[in-house]
Amino acid sequence: MQSKKILYTILATLLLCTAPCLLYAQSDALTTARSHVQKKEYTKATELYQKLYDKNPADYDLYNEYLDMLLTAKDYKQAEKVVDIQKQVRTGFPMLYVDAGRVMLEAGKDKKATEQFDEAVAKLNGDESWTRQTANKFIEIGQDDYAIKTYEKIRAQYRTDFMYAGVLSRLYAKKGETEKAISVMLDGGHPYMVNASEDTKAGLLEILGTDAKKLQAGQKAIIKKINEQPDNPYYSDLLTWLYTQKDDWDGALMQAIALDERLKELGERIMDFARYAAKEEQHEIAVKAYEEVINMGNDKPYYTVARNERLGVLFAQLQKNVSYTKEDVAALAKQYDEFFTQSPQYYINEAVRDYAKLQAQYNNNPKSGIAILQKALSQNGITKFLKGQCKLQLGDYNILDGEIWEASLLYSQVDKDFREDLLGEEARFRNAKLAYYRGDFDWAQGQLTVLKASTAELIANDALYLSILITENLAEDSNYVPLRRFAYADLLLFQNKDKEADALLDSIVTHYPEHPLYDDILLQKAKLAQKHRAYDKALAYLNIIHDKHGKDVLGDDAVFRIADIYERYLQKPEQAKKYYEMLILEYPGSTYIQTARNKLGALQSATIVP
Repeated sequence: MQSKKILYTILATLLLCTAPCLLYAQSDALTTARSHVQKKEYTKATELYQKLYDKNPADYDLYNEYLDMLLTAKDYKQAEKVVDIQKQVRTGFPMLYVDAGRVMLEAGKDKKATEQFDEAVAKLNGDESWTRQTANKFIEIGQDDYAIKTYEKIRAQYRTDFMYAGVLSRLYAKKGETEKAISVMLDGGHPYMVNASEDTKAGLLEILGTDAKKLQAGQKAIIKKINEQPDNPYYSDLLTWLYTQKDDWDGALMQAIALDERLKELGERIMDFARYAAKEEQHEIAVKAYEEVINMGNDKPYYTVARNERLGVLFAQLQKNVSYTKEDVAALAKQYDEFFTQSPQYYINEAVRDYAKLQAQYNNNPKSGIAILQKALSQNGITKFLKGQCKLQLGDYNILDGEIWEASLLYSQVDKDFREDLLGEEARFRNAKLAYYRGDFDWAQGQLTVLKASTAELIANDALYLSILITENLAEDSNYVPLRRFAYADLLLFQNKDKEADALLDSIVTHYPEHPLYDDILLQKAKLAQKHRAYDKALAYLNIIHDKHGKDVLGDDAVFRIADIYERYLQKPEQAKKYYEMLILEYPGSTYIQTARNKLGALQSATIVP
């Protein structure tokens, strides 16, 4: 008995010692076999694979690799034998019948191939793994019809339209059977399943794309479903969404209104639609949607919320409109005044900041903006974060009103209250810029040095630009006068004292014609010209920066601004594309690079006719 134990121990030890060697040997042999395949030395490759396979026929990965090699070598007889052996090793595996059919197909035996494919489908028993693997094998060899049969059989077996709806609809779409693809996708999205609507929308979007005929087919199919199930809101919701994909926002709104009324949702669905439209910058239709809710009456739950959000959309629309007039601003300001008079509780809501901004920056009435924010700060219930935001904004408007020290005090309060927050960093940057305005460049630089490492990209970039501006223009001599004039002109521009700022910038050029501030002055004059809608003049200044100072720090800034003017203000997309491309090629390290790529991609997509 003791001797047997010793013998077993010796054998076990030998196996443990030799197993790694066997694995390494197999790995080396596989590598050699693959090398023979690459060199098209199929006889040598077959010999090696055969030896490895004979030792371990249960290795499924090795089997698949061996079979691929034999078919590449067109050794159909050996391939057939290998598959037959696997059928004995793995009884009933439907995937092996796909392999057998593949061998027959490549050998030119189409009828026998069909028999094997049919047998593969017949062998399916509902096992999830087998179903997926069989369908995938069919797809890999270009037998999409059989992949469809695979999925359809299991769906019929379980009597459900939910299973495999996504992959099956994509297969139908791949074949060009759009109507069938849509039908399967619609049947597959059960209205009571979690995220069903979003999954169905994603699937339909993949199938339909932006093709007008396909979108029309989708609309027709959904309407048919609505007629069959008029009380099921699932399909009505899909139809609303599909209208937006067709860019028929009025149709989408009508559908949302009808569904909201049918389900007695009191405006909730219309509010959701309005928010979606606003997010997509469909401002006019968003306003219409909000007005539908408002017109339901002030006794309805969403009345006041709809009024507030409608004003937000109108303000966003004004900000986007490069041709807004004083009359446009005055009309919107009147609506804000009426709303806050009737709903003073919104003084502790984010809307109060838009209200103040409209008055101070667009209506050129900083005192009114200050009064609005001061009233907000005096309210009970205002959150700490909103209070900090209002104080920063209030500081800005104090600068507009000439109260520089009051602004600095407000920024310092926010800095103290949000020391470890991005809001605190924003406050520190604004205080640093105030020091720059006042000509206290050393103190400003001390703050900017820290802020350049900010986790907020915008703050870090702004701090870097201002720091470089100070450093470069004080490096050559100790004459602070040109930079102090420039900084004061910057302050005047912030305060909308444009004529005084322009005159001061010109005085720097006159008295210090060779000063390194010249490109910065050109940029400021370009901004000023753009503000007054003198776009040709702005482009001229920016082109000088690019042509004569292109390798300096403002080169990429100038090119980006040129592109932006052509795109947004002059509606010349081809010119805009030219300058976005220039920025990408000439300034690969620019902070504008990702934005330029996105803009260029959007412009190129817009020029493709669907």
